[in-house]
Amino acid sequence: MSDKQNNKIKRVGILRGGAGKHYATSLQKGGEIISHIFEKLSHKYKPVDIFIDKNHIWHCGGVPINPGDLMNKIDIAWNVAHPSLSSILDSLSIPHISTPAFSSTLENSRDLLQEHIKEIGLQMPRSIVLPVYQKDFDDPRERYAIKKAKEVFEKFSSPWIVKSFTKDSNMAIHLAKTFPELVNAIEDGAKHEKSILVEEFIAGKVASVHTIPMYRGEDIYTFPLGNSFGNFSAGEKEILAHVAKDLHKHIGAKHYLKSDFVLNSHGRVYLLQIESIPDLKPNSHFSQVCESVGAKMHHVVEHILEQA
Repeated sequence: MSDKQNNKIKRVGILRGGAGKHYATSLQKGGEIISHIFEKLSHKYKPVDIFIDKNHIWHCGGVPINPGDLMNKIDIAWNVAHPSLSSILDSLSIPHISTPAFSSTLENSRDLLQEHIKEIGLQMPRSIVLPVYQKDFDDPRERYAIKKAKEVFEKFSSPWIVKSFTKDSNMAIHLAKTFPELVNAIEDGAKHEKSILVEEFIAGKVASVHTIPMYRGEDIYTFPLGNSFGNFSAGEKEILAHVAKDLHKHIGAKHYLKSDFVLNSHGRVYLLQIESIPDLKPNSHFSQVCESVGAKMHHVVEHILEQA
């Protein structure tokens, strides 16, 4: 490859890691972005792994660096470490893809998100978070599941969805219809030593909507429904697309948003969760919805990079 060709390739620094509870997820997501750019976009972009350890020490190529050194090492940054790092990138005048701090706060705080979306007439299923069992504060271990099940039962009725509060592939997702089933589901969570999310089960049609700004001539482009369960009419699809656009704008999402919805039998839309980083694994739901509109996932990723 000639020097002239080399000069055209932009270096994309993927910031991942950092301190905090999302350290492992950040490493995984950052790794997926690195792999995707390397495999699909290496003719235009060169991924550069910027690892930030739990002691806040930055590394590039395995070598510790000062954040200021990035000016000479990358042209664009994709920050999946922590929103607060955006200010450092701004101070260095490095274009970047980052989740805005407010959007990130909403994504990671169900209570704040639930309160904020009321302003656009959107609801979430009722829920309660059960903190991980602590011997010094909770009742004897053998009584924990029953005690917490009673707390849930007093807040809202069955059926309930019971799952790990943070992603944990080792813990099953339970649908509990009776009090004994609720107790057993909470017991499973307690055994895994995880905080537990118990959520009101809303019966209805479920779908994900991916939205991206400034794509194909639209301020907010909505992809066709993905990861859907149930048959949606044309009118229902239009409703979800409209709600997804409003949500994207309302929470201040910048580069990408995935919104998971359930539409009940009365036509009411409930938000289940949001995600601000696309799933770039091969054959992901995001990949499938890109294909459904005649695009390859890496074309959409390229668009996101160009919008930095």
